[in-house]
Amino acid sequence: MTQSRIDATQTRPPLWRNVTFLKWATQIGVLVGLVVLAWILISTALRNLEAQGLSLDWDFLTDPVGIRLGEGIFTQPASGLEAFATAIVNMLRVTASGIIAATILGVLVGISRLSSNWLLSRSATAFVETIRNIPLLIQIVFWFFLMTLFFPTLEVDASGPAPGWLIVSRKGVSIPWLFPTEVFWQWFVFVAGGAWAARRVYRRRIELLEETGRETHPGRWALGTFVLIAGLGWFAHPIAGALGWLFALVAAVIAAIPDFAFQLLFAAVSIWLGARWIRRFLDSRRTPAGLARLTDDDYFRMGLAGVLGLAGAAVFVAIPQITSLITDVAHFVFAFLDQKFDFLRTGVPLRLGRPEVVVPGRFPQIGDTGMTMTPNFFGLWVGVTLYTAAFIAEIVRGGILAVPKGQTEAGMALGLKRSQVLRMIILPQAFRIILPPMGNQYLNLAKNTSLGIAIAYAELVQVGQTLFNQTGDTIQVFLIWMAFYLTVSLVLSSIVNWYNRRVKLVER
Repeated sequence: MTQSRIDATQTRPPLWRNVTFLKWATQIGVLVGLVVLAWILISTALRNLEAQGLSLDWDFLTDPVGIRLGEGIFTQPASGLEAFATAIVNMLRVTASGIIAATILGVLVGISRLSSNWLLSRSATAFVETIRNIPLLIQIVFWFFLMTLFFPTLEVDASGPAPGWLIVSRKGVSIPWLFPTEVFWQWFVFVAGGAWAARRVYRRRIELLEETGRETHPGRWALGTFVLIAGLGWFAHPIAGALGWLFALVAAVIAAIPDFAFQLLFAAVSIWLGARWIRRFLDSRRTPAGLARLTDDDYFRMGLAGVLGLAGAAVFVAIPQITSLITDVAHFVFAFLDQKFDFLRTGVPLRLGRPEVVVPGRFPQIGDTGMTMTPNFFGLWVGVTLYTAAFIAEIVRGGILAVPKGQTEAGMALGLKRSQVLRMIILPQAFRIILPPMGNQYLNLAKNTSLGIAIAYAELVQVGQTLFNQTGDTIQVFLIWMAFYLTVSLVLSSIVNWYNRRVKLVER
């Protein structure tokens, strides 16, 4: 036994031929090289800015900007931060509504391409081949000028086609809409609670279905639970205003605790997260016989997790500005919620606003009493929606064709209609195939909204360009652009990946 250990020690390869050492050394060397390269680039950029009399500060976010935006929550922003907030909201409006509309239209067109109806199939094919082969920028400009040149002129006496309900003009399309009031957030507490309760009820009814085998109608029970709680909240929401005291207390505590205490707290949390990841990783490798043998990659992952936890703690301690930014944002959020919640504040959570024409000066304008789609929003929204829908249609068509033909034949043999086969057999299987590439199209739609600068839509790129033209803070604006689009892309990817894991087949 001793002799074999000695032989193993004597035959161990040197470090320059040890695969484990070389793998670890390469990865650590690349990481260190990237950090050094980033440090060199940042230092060089700071020296060049200082030589030109420029500084890498963020004062433009709080200083007055003196610009006017075409639409948004702040049309006359008091600071750069309000201008960016308006641009972000405008961009998210196009992204969220565009994703929903493009998904619905793309699925319908994709199914239509496989229809046995010759006219429907050829029309869908013509839509796809036309839309996806015309540059998106040209389409956006086309739809913008289509509204501004060919829609009817806005007039006070002939605001139609349905005065008070639908206004279509060169200055926009306006429809009735439900707008939140000052007590909306109090009612939203009951809405969120109803959604949580509905989810629990749905799961319980599913469990009963599996245990008893009888129909338990989980969807109806969940919907009824949500409607009941949300309906009660419509009248009982003044009680939820008591949460304002809690939010005020949290905001006061955040303001009273010194930043150094938060630095230590965040540093401890960073170390705890690293240790927690290592512990959960080891637990996942345990078997009834004990801890399984760990590979070199396992040791590297645990070592990297520990280093990242310690590095995060060092960053929070060494750079107090990060902690100050986090606490300022948290204090702002809780102070904002404190203003939205007031005990026994009464009122209706939502109000219906109907479109109308006003004359603030010499020319008529569409009032802000309805939901108005301006020509800029219309051009960008229609352009990115149709363009994305064309690609989604091809993805859907390919996913349906990937489902074995025997599935359709089996459904037809059971006496199901063609629509039932498509809805209950084909599409559930096809969506497992089409979901990953469809997520890429969602990312493309979100990033393509930056083309709204061509028609002066007040989105992030257009507003950022206006700000750095005035302030000269180009690098800061570019950093904000990069951080925001990276965040949106990661969030969309996480949502798609989460749903993809939910619908994948579970192997036994």
